[in-house]
Amino acid sequence: MQPSAEPRPGGERPWTVVAQGAAAPAAGMGIGRFVHTPILPLMHTQAGLSAGLGASLATANFAGYLAGALAAIAIPAIVGSAAVLRSCLVALVVTLALMPVTHDGTSWIVLRLGAGAASALIFVIAGSAVLGRLRAHGHHLTGWAFGGVGAGIALSGLAVLAVQTAASWRAAWWICAVLASALTALAWPLTPEPAPRRGRDGAPAERPRTRRWFLALLASYTFEGIGYIIAGTFLVAAVRQSAEGWIGSGVWIVVGLAALPSCALWGGLARRWSRPVLLLGSLTLQAVGIALPALHGGSTPALVSALLFGATFMGVSTTALAIGTHLQVPRAVALLTAGYGAGQILGPLLAAPLLRHGYRQALLLGSAMVVVAALAAAAVCVRFPHHLGAVTPAP
Repeated sequence: MQPSAEPRPGGERPWTVVAQGAAAPAAGMGIGRFVHTPILPLMHTQAGLSAGLGASLATANFAGYLAGALAAIAIPAIVGSAAVLRSCLVALVVTLALMPVTHDGTSWIVLRLGAGAASALIFVIAGSAVLGRLRAHGHHLTGWAFGGVGAGIALSGLAVLAVQTAASWRAAWWICAVLASALTALAWPLTPEPAPRRGRDGAPAERPRTRRWFLALLASYTFEGIGYIIAGTFLVAAVRQSAEGWIGSGVWIVVGLAALPSCALWGGLARRWSRPVLLLGSLTLQAVGIALPALHGGSTPALVSALLFGATFMGVSTTALAIGTHLQVPRAVALLTAGYGAGQILGPLLAAPLLRHGYRQALLLGSAMVVVAALAAAAVCVRFPHHLGAVTPAP
């Protein structure tokens, strides 16, 4: 019998965990976090949103994401709380539904700040739950769960594309709120695993010494946050400048569709190659994809760029978080997410001075940051401890 088909004790089936685990990041990240990418152009033309306020909304979302990740580090109990996960899912839906209710820029900033914090906590809690509950099953199952981010991106992108000619920016936000509500209902039963047991004297369980590899991994994932967010922020705009027809408006959908199966693909490859090697490979491909539209114009480079970016950005996340969990560092997912969030705040700040001459230099900077992330990933590969014992209670 295949391990991935066996139910866990208590009757919980792995594919049930996959469905619930995919729905949470689809709502929290795919829609709640990334929906502003296809909706912002509508708000610019229909709601009079200025470029400066649009940038402030993105910055507020990044800052909220970092704050949510830091909260998960400061309060470890959050990571194991189903109540916090459900509260964040509800709060996220509320922020989406309230966006079209007002025209006040300050209110929009507060709502996107809250959405960012909620999305980070959803990703950390759901990600930890999936990695823990599917630990004994195939890597591809974890990949399908994290692929929910791609599904959310594609769903929100298709929804906005469908309404942009027949309805207003308000309808786009409300439709996305409805989609997030449906995904919240699906994710509602997901529960994180209990915290690791302590020793008999109350001391934390003993863990292997893996700090060296984790620090290299944290550096890699932080630089990935810088490069990824530069591409995620400016790729669509750059493609619209160089490609004609539907490519400009549909490139974000291509990113989401490529991301949907990518995590399962990278998880399947982990059966044959080590995860650090796969992290290095995925970062290398992503660097090429980000640089491509900066070096070559036209529809074909734009599509290849979207496919490479979509096929790697969630694969990088899945692989990095799985490596961190394997290294048995306490609160690894929250620490890595915080580094990723910090990188996403730095990225736009570093790219802003380069935008006077278009998006080419910004994309090249993003690609360079991902190359640095790949170099750090190469350091993770050196004498990586593939076989670690289970966490044991302290004597």
